[in-house]
Amino acid sequence: MNWLRVREFVRKEFIQLFRDRKNRHLLVIAPLIQLLVFGYVVSTDVRDIRVAILDQSRTRESRMLKDALDANRTFRITHYAGNSTELEEILVSREVDLAVKIGPDFTEHIRRGDSSPIQILADGSMSNMASVRIAYSSLVLDRFNRNLIRELYPERIDYGKIDARIRTWYNPNLDSRNFYVPGIVAFLIMLISLLFTSMAIIREREAGTIEQLIVTPLKPVELILGKTIPYIMIAQAQMVMVTVFAIFWFSIPLQGSLSLLFAATCLFLLSTLGIGLFISTISATQQQAMMTTFFFILPFFMLSGFVFPIANMPLVVQWLTYLNPLRYFLVIIRGIFLKGVGLEILWPQLLALTVIGLIVFTCAVKRFRKTLD
Repeated sequence: MNWLRVREFVRKEFIQLFRDRKNRHLLVIAPLIQLLVFGYVVSTDVRDIRVAILDQSRTRESRMLKDALDANRTFRITHYAGNSTELEEILVSREVDLAVKIGPDFTEHIRRGDSSPIQILADGSMSNMASVRIAYSSLVLDRFNRNLIRELYPERIDYGKIDARIRTWYNPNLDSRNFYVPGIVAFLIMLISLLFTSMAIIREREAGTIEQLIVTPLKPVELILGKTIPYIMIAQAQMVMVTVFAIFWFSIPLQGSLSLLFAATCLFLLSTLGIGLFISTISATQQQAMMTTFFFILPFFMLSGFVFPIANMPLVVQWLTYLNPLRYFLVIIRGIFLKGVGLEILWPQLLALTVIGLIVFTCAVKRFRKTLD
């Protein structure tokens, strides 16, 4: 292998890549915009629950319940319905997230010492958000019950109880942004590297320069390296850029080693760039390469554990996730960012990325040799 030829070919790739002004904006500005948008949009935190109330009791106790909901920063009472039909219409039109119906005998049951039911209707069109909203409302009702019992029965009752001292490690405030933003960084690196490398060889073929490359002394391995190295350098520069942005803009803690993070990024790029080059060798046009790339991106995203836990997937699908390099890189980047773990913990994921990368890269090199023949 002649590294001088590889170096000159890499230089040619950089000149060709940055000659187009559109590529400059796509490589620099696009990742930052995507990180900014996804960082604010992708969140499971519930901070504003709109509530509609139908109070058929209109007593002191029902007003206490409304005050308990309104005093909580998460809930915001926006509508007071006059009847059940109006309450349902407000919920169906998605003007509120929860509807609370207090029956006419609410206070009567309480003063008799009986349980007094109330109806809570939740918009279940988004099941995850609905379950969180119901859980929050249950916490408010539980606190209201304790205060009400303390008021009705002022006698102090002492009894043994369990005192749970709960501490949340790695994400003390349970901010979903701390969980999602490192994953968004990994996804952006995969997206950019796949898109550009999948069209690397196709671009030469459509421009009519592939024949010139065939007659050069470049070996297939050297040509593949020359096509890959520029995107490795660009992806690492993007990794630095989006990591700095994630730390200083979104205040995501970086607990682990930067050197390990960038070493893991190189192994991850070995897989994604290899897949991109393989797509480029089997595609006839840039449009076909683009469509094939998006065919890979969506399964990689869905089967990575980025949003949906892998443990909740069917067993057959769980086995398929072992072929997904993004699955391993998400574990690595979140472990380094949030937990500060090192090589002694992350070596299985690093080994898996190495094996997948070598296999895919070898297939891309062999496929390109067949194309030259």
